Amino acid sequence: MEDKKDTTPPPIIDQLKEYAETRIKLAKYQAIEGGSSIAAGLVADVVIVVSMVLAFLFASLTLAYYLGSVFNATWAGFGCVAVLYLIIALCIKYNRAKIEKPIVNAIIQKIFKH
Repeated sequence: MEDKKDTTPPPIIDQLKEYAETRIKLAKYQAIEGGSSIAAGLVADVVIVVSMVLAFLFASLTLAYYLGSVFNATWAGFGCVAVLYLIIALCIKYNRAKIEKPIVNAIIQKIFKH
């Protein structure tokens, strides 16, 4: 009789292959979940920022027209609002380092939140 060699791998090798495939699938699913979570957060943040910018814009126009009616000159109302924004811009410029650090930290926390 001929000796037939068994070419089937031992059960432990099959289990290791199955384990490796399962780990790869899990890593893919975790990457997809993390990416979609970040994308959803970014979309929500963009919608919030756009809404806030529009609200700020209309509030600025309202304030400018109100001040224009107070001063009986529309140009004076818009000028006062412009000076107000210039003062805010100068304050931000001179305190830039104090403002940037918390923003950077918030962005990093948002990215690594998951």
